[in-house]
Amino acid sequence: MKFAQVRELSPEELVQKEGEIRRELFNLKFRKATGQLDNTARIRNLKRDLARVLTTRQQREAEASAGGK
Repeated sequence: MKFAQVRELSPEELVQKEGEIRRELFNLKFRKATGQLDNTARIRNLKRDLARVLTTRQQREAEASAGGK
């Protein structure tokens, strides 16, 4: 997922996307621990996607609080 795609999401969609990514990341880590995961690069990509989502949420919250003052 590109950063531009993340910026287009609404706040509700960001929360939903974060939950989806966290669940998938947990499942992949579990599969890796049991030796069933073939594509370990997917974990790295998901971590980056999660960081993008969290960064966007934090930026929007900062803008909202700065705009309200």
